[in-house]
Amino acid sequence: MKVFLTSLLCLCFLYGSAQKVEGVITYNRKTDWISIASKLPHMSDEEIDRWKRTWGNNENKGTDYDLFLKDDKSLYTYKETDEVSDYSWSNTKLLLIRDYDNKKMKDLREEMAITYLIEEDLPRTKWKILNEIKEIEGYLCMKAETTDTIKSQVIHAWFTDAIPCYGGPEGFSGLPGMILELDINDGDAVITATKVNLESEVDKLPIPRKMKGKKTSTSELNDQIRKYIAESIEGQKNPFWRVRY
Repeated sequence: MKVFLTSLLCLCFLYGSAQKVEGVITYNRKTDWISIASKLPHMSDEEIDRWKRTWGNNENKGTDYDLFLKDDKSLYTYKETDEVSDYSWSNTKLLLIRDYDNKKMKDLREEMAITYLIEEDLPRTKWKILNEIKEIEGYLCMKAETTDTIKSQVIHAWFTDAIPCYGGPEGFSGLPGMILELDINDGDAVITATKVNLESEVDKLPIPRKMKGKKTSTSELNDQIRKYIAESIEGQKNPFWRVRY
């Protein structure tokens, strides 16, 4: 039954992919820093309790992002806001461009206080589709799973074949439909669609005329991140203050 359902979804996606998806999907990302810190090997029970007392009662409004869709391409970045804060995560660089037809990516990402520019083929994510469904913003979604071995994360995605584009937030793609939610490490970070607007036309993707960063590849950057995480944990520090979780 599971194999049949997966095959049916793929066929529906292939049929629907002839349609052009255009519009904007807004996501909200909430990160549970107490849960993330509690999993670090050097954190004692006393330190975790102190974190909970200090930060546990703070309201977690999350951070909003927009995924722009136009002509089988997408751009994912922080949602524009009038709020200005020295401590806002939106002060860091994050611009993820995807060309699904040509299977290309162009990313501007800040990691470890350095802005990197990556231009290469889209990565192939190994997804396992699970037999679970739920509704997100009026769309029936199926659950899929993958693993990030660099950051030791189990990632669950909820995707819908009703939106015939195999993209999603945070640069993830490769499923037979749009990803409307990502759950990283059982709630440590959850990115959920809060508004799906596929009715209005998008004139063009808001790609900056100039994208400046240190040129690298995904594999080279992953090697640096792996090394930085290991060194941070050895030095009893939280690596995810400077590496995107």
